[in-house]
Amino acid sequence: MEFSREELISSVSQQMPAMRWQHTQGVMESAVKLAEKYGADPVKAERAAILHDVAKYWPVKQMESVIRENDLSKDLLFYDKSLWHAEVGAFVAKQDYGVEDLEVLDAIKYHTSGRIGMTLMDKVVCLADYIEPGRDFPGVNNIRELANHSLEEGLIAGFDSTISLLVSRRQIIYPLTVFARNDLIKQLEANS
Repeated sequence: MEFSREELISSVSQQMPAMRWQHTQGVMESAVKLAEKYGADPVKAERAAILHDVAKYWPVKQMESVIRENDLSKDLLFYDKSLWHAEVGAFVAKQDYGVEDLEVLDAIKYHTSGRIGMTLMDKVVCLADYIEPGRDFPGVNNIRELANHSLEEGLIAGFDSTISLLVSRRQIIYPLTVFARNDLIKQLEANS
């Protein structure tokens, strides 16, 4: 049985530090605004935003167990652990919170990496995570400005920011993020 909005908020907010819950509230607000602006379902966008970081503060071993025992993307295990919570979160949303809506589950699953063929809901939630009011990193205001005109332009700038940061730190880049970025550029080129 699917949880109500209030039940979700009550449960999820208890699973993270206050600062992360504040971030989640910012993502909720931003996701609703983006959904309304670009024609996605704001109720679904908010539901995905509430749950997007539900597993973020789980112990790494617990996330690894969920990935291994439930046939999730095992290739994630070869990349930065900060990616794991998204797919684990989608699993938890379905298993523990009764979310059956694939659009919501996929938006949670791909909110950190993106993917080829991102849906409107994927784009809304991923971009909301980048631009929520509490975010403060170099280039975030540019991403916010681009988000006012184009989900795709905002996401490309967001992915560029992530990729640049990882390159500057000599960290491995999850290929799906590069593929998502390239796909968004192809979408814009096809529509110009």
